[in-house]
Amino acid sequence: MKKHTGDKPHNCQVCGSSCFTRSQLEIHMRTHTGEKPYSCEACGSAFTTKQNLQRHVQIHSGEKNHSCNVCGSSFTTKSDLTRHVLIHTGEKPYSCEVCVSSFTTKSDLKRHIKIHTGEKPFSCEVCAASFTTKSDLKRHIHVHTGEKPHSCDLCDASFVTRHELKLHIRKHTGERPFTVKKPYACELCSSSFVTPSKLKIHTLIHTGEKPYSCEVCGSAFTTSSTLKVHIQIHTGIKPYSCEICDFSFTRKQNLKAHLRVHTGEKPYSCEICGLSFAWKKTLKAHMKTHNREGLSRCTNIKKLSSPK
Repeated sequence: MKKHTGDKPHNCQVCGSSCFTRSQLEIHMRTHTGEKPYSCEACGSAFTTKQNLQRHVQIHSGEKNHSCNVCGSSFTTKSDLTRHVLIHTGEKPYSCEVCVSSFTTKSDLKRHIKIHTGEKPFSCEVCAASFTTKSDLKRHIHVHTGEKPHSCDLCDASFVTRHELKLHIRKHTGERPFTVKKPYACELCSSSFVTPSKLKIHTLIHTGEKPYSCEVCGSAFTTSSTLKVHIQIHTGIKPYSCEICDFSFTRKQNLKAHLRVHTGEKPYSCEICGLSFAWKKTLKAHMKTHNREGLSRCTNIKKLSSPK
């Protein structure tokens, strides 16, 4: 009945949050105290709730009982699968009331809203830098400690995040990211897509239609997401900030590319000489040097072989 009435009689004396039950308040208080009473016997990781521990244990067992009917991806929990399915449907039920952004999960929306409020409750004790999430602060602290806790078993490389390590390991194994089924094919070209909505967006390339227009400058776009990114030019909002320096970006892809300055990652390799580069455009510029060398070599051969 409290869910219907909205009555939350149990209040937190630290931050003012209110909860339906006393047990919910006890779990909430652990965010302030840092208490994590549930520990994993395999790796020692600790958690605030028993459910989070149970979900974590499945990482060690490798158990993934919840599979996606569209692409075949499997997940440890039903909630993870439910979030994943939104990728295929294109549904983003959580909308920001300040700007036009929308999100697949409530937690993503909460994190986004802090961009508008400017709230950064997690501060670094070393340099006073502040962050919107606790995980962002944890990653930042590695800058001061120099710690890179994720090490490669095949070479001496180590990384700040697990994601960076996964990308690095592919260089050794030659493994490519999981390729999903693409059942929706374009009738005009050989392209195929995971969802019908993505196919619909793709067909606009052939028709030339741009249904999404900017109310400020009149520019037109094929997708609403491209329009959202464009609007940030007018608003000046740059929601993707670098945790290491002061740079911020309008697009997540631009932030990912920028992070290579700090990580030293060079994923683009030249097939001719083996040199590696952080950005694709740098590799393209480099490839032109080989083309020029090839042309000059051919010119020299012609000069030597031609009769005097």
